[in-house]
This record gives sequence, C-alpha cells and structure tokens, in this order.
Amino acid sequence: MAIKHVTDQNFTDETSKGLVLADFWAPWCGPCKMIAPVLEEIDGEMEEKVQIVKLDVDENQETAGKFGVMSIPTLLLFKDGEVVDQVIGFQPKEALTDLINKHA
Repeated sequence: MAIKHVTDQNFTDETSKGLVLADFWAPWCGPCKMIAPVLEEIDGEMEEKVQIVKLDVDENQETAGKFGVMSIPTLLLFKDGEVVDQVIGFQPKEALTDLINKHA
C-alpha cells in the first residue's frame, strides 16, 4: 500500500479503521523532508500492520487545529479512529517501528 495524501475532507475516514500513522507536514519543512524517506521505508516493510497517511498542514488547517498540531512534523498514531500515540519532530526509523509495533 502506498502512502496516501489526505485532506480535511477525508482525514477521519482514512484514520478510522485499523492502525494508521498520520504525518502532519508541510512542503517547506526541513525535518518533514528528512522523515519522508523513513516513512516510505516503513510503508514498504510494514504495510500489513499500518497504513501511513500524510496531511499538508498549510492546506488542511482545520484537521491540524483539531489535533492541536503546533510543530511539524507531528506524527499521530491512530487505532480504529482514536489517537493512541504521538511523536513530534524527526524520528529515526527504529523509533517509529517500535512505536508501531507497540500498538500493532
């Protein structure tokens, strides 16, 4: 499964089933660019455990505000529509896979 880009309109639907890692990011954000290839790797290796979605906070401020996102990248881990974990800033691959495995 490829990483899916979501919007304010479909965010709730896309994070309501199973384990979903939501990346709140922006195109101008340096750490967001650094974490993108890490998320691609995780998506390729863990697609049976987790779906990864990306939300551009500049274009989708409603959802970012709803979840109190103040810094990016912010990664929220959803399980069946509920936030079960959160990390802010660049994270190494191992930290993110541990986070996912903790809730899988």
